Amino acid sequence: MSVRKAPRITIFDYGVGNLHSIKKALELGGAVVTVSNNIDTVLKAKAIVFPGVGDFGAVMKAMGPMAARISKKLADGTPVLGICIGFQIMFGSSEEAPKKGLDFMKGNVVRFKGVRVPHMGWNNVKVTSAGTKDPIMKGLPKNGFFYFANSYAPRAKGKDAVALGEAEYGRKFPALMRKANTYGTQFHPEKSGKDGLRLIKNFVMFVAKEACQ
Repeated sequence: MSVRKAPRITIFDYGVGNLHSIKKALELGGAVVTVSNNIDTVLKAKAIVFPGVGDFGAVMKAMGPMAARISKKLADGTPVLGICIGFQIMFGSSEEAPKKGLDFMKGNVVRFKGVRVPHMGWNNVKVTSAGTKDPIMKGLPKNGFFYFANSYAPRAKGKDAVALGEAEYGRKFPALMRKANTYGTQFHPEKSGKDGLRLIKNFVMFVAKEACQ
């Protein structure tokens, strides 16, 4: 009887946010975790997490001229989980900064209007019909609550990425999306209690399955 090896996941440390919580959550989910600010290490990684909390412009500046290669790595099918700002950088642009994003998912990131910002605290995430069929949502409620801390949210365009979960704050916005093997969450699963930890464990299991194919 063979024993499946723990999947190796690299957290890209681009100089913002608290990395301890997401590292701990990934390890609880069964992953072997490396934290690195070396772009070459990230480009060689078998799976990547783009952590949350930070500024769009600062993150894209940290990626520098390697942004196009990172975007290609996503397009090639490397499993990726982007959290909050790590999700927002997957789009073409953001009202937060003039820097160009990875442009992996079509659309842009816009500031909330007509409501208090930042959008801070627990909010309902309604799973879409596509989300009910996706492995990232295994064992999770169809109307769960997750923790948010954001002043901006994506406005997706086209059909290249699929919304798996939606939330409302001033407007409806994608709280969880997928394109190829890349997932993006606007909420912070590492701060969202047992359901957040379950989502992270599901991602770890997804990475493990992809490694076996």
